[in-house]
Amino acid sequence: MNGSPDGMRGLVIAAPSSGSGKTLVTLGLLQAMREKGIRTASAKSGPDYIDPRFHEAASGQCSINLDAFAMTPARIAGLVAALDGDLLIVEGAMGLFDGAPPDGRGACADLASILRLPVVLTVDCGRMSHSVAPLVEGFARHRADVDIAAVILNNVGSARHETMLRKALCASGIPVAGSLMRDAGLVLPSRHLGLVQAGEHDALTGFITHAARLVERSVDLDLLLNLARRPAGSGSGPGSGEGAGLPPPGQRTAIARDTA
Repeated sequence: MNGSPDGMRGLVIAAPSSGSGKTLVTLGLLQAMREKGIRTASAKSGPDYIDPRFHEAASGQCSINLDAFAMTPARIAGLVAALDGDLLIVEGAMGLFDGAPPDGRGACADLASILRLPVVLTVDCGRMSHSVAPLVEGFARHRADVDIAAVILNNVGSARHETMLRKALCASGIPVAGSLMRDAGLVLPSRHLGLVQAGEHDALTGFITHAARLVERSVDLDLLLNLARRPAGSGSGPGSGEGAGLPPPGQRTAIARDTA
């Protein structure tokens, strides 16, 4: 199954809120790792069917959905165990702790807890400096079963701004895995409810390549590889528990991919 002698390891890319740069970081990491010869598998938290298609364009492999609201832990473990790769990158949805009311059930945090994967928190720092510290520390303390293992600073305005952010985070003990400078060329159109799908994004290849170059320059890939851990339940192999197969909701399922 997996090329790594220790089995596939994984990370969760999450954020305090939507629009923080999770997809940018995920796509950049998928292609950058792929170019290093690391076979990357990917998944999206929740039922979003758009971002997995973007993942596939970057990784060259099928991407799946992992839904902590609709799937049992055994189902999630079975789907992950069936993936083929050295590194699994799971992209969160919305904010890390955002889920169904009233208590946030099904949030990306639940998925990270079920799989026992470390979280890399992507923070949009465009309108903050020292406030990044209490924000990150609050997220790190919020749930004992969710491990905020590293931070990626996004939308950084200058070298001076980066220095301020890094110094502010020193006392937290949480490493800064990277700092991405503000780049107007790295903005994806709205993908909410399929407004822009992967096949309709003419500049997608260039966007992913641009993101990968930025990630290579600005993110400590070796640190992330060292932080990655084996997903819980992965040792049992594919087909265990509820397995990877999902029973179809009907006799025939159609997926619309055109602009009609």
